[in-house]
Amino acid sequence: MTEPKSFITTQVGSWPRSKTMLKSLRSYQKGTVSRQDFNLVAEDEIRRTVALQEQAGLDIVVDGEHRRESFYAFITDKVAGTQLMSLAEMLDFVEDKAEFEEMLRTMDMPASAVKNPTCIGKLSRREPLALEDLHFLRTLTKKPVKITLPGPYLLTRSMWVGALTRTAYNDPREMADDIVRILREELIDLRDAGCDFVQFDEPVLTEVVLSEECGRRTFM
Repeated sequence: MTEPKSFITTQVGSWPRSKTMLKSLRSYQKGTVSRQDFNLVAEDEIRRTVALQEQAGLDIVVDGEHRRESFYAFITDKVAGTQLMSLAEMLDFVEDKAEFEEMLRTMDMPASAVKNPTCIGKLSRREPLALEDLHFLRTLTKKPVKITLPGPYLLTRSMWVGALTRTAYNDPREMADDIVRILREELIDLRDAGCDFVQFDEPVLTEVVLSEECGRRTFM
């Protein structure tokens, strides 16, 4: 009788945050805690996250995305030409306010609680998106590691707000070209730094497959 083939295990990317981590993140967002002090708390949380994955026997390790505002909103810290805006702040700029307000009602959460990276100018990397995360993660484990990044389709769908973005781009496809370039530059840097796996998150693609309304405004 042959042995059953094993399969590789990993984690999706993000990890539940402790109360300490959440408190530090909120203070950093308010500007009452420096980026350096926030990173110290995040690094302790990453150590704990990696230890738990190794105890569980996972084959590919992630850092839990603890340094990030959200799995894609963090790019506003890294990419020039972007601004982090709450959905409430965006209401004055969207093309179809009635549809936008209906979407907010469907989401059933305060519009001020959801923050979105918005394109307000030409996009370029101010600094690497996740290279620092990779370097720190490498110091914590000998196992293969995975870095997660938001995908180009998600970013194009969420970052385009015509009244703000048309000052830099004529249409979403033109903006998408720069998004793809930025992600490609990051992928090459991660590859050259020895990253084992890079995962591009594209949850919005489910709308293309499952919804007839795949052209509507989306925020994840």
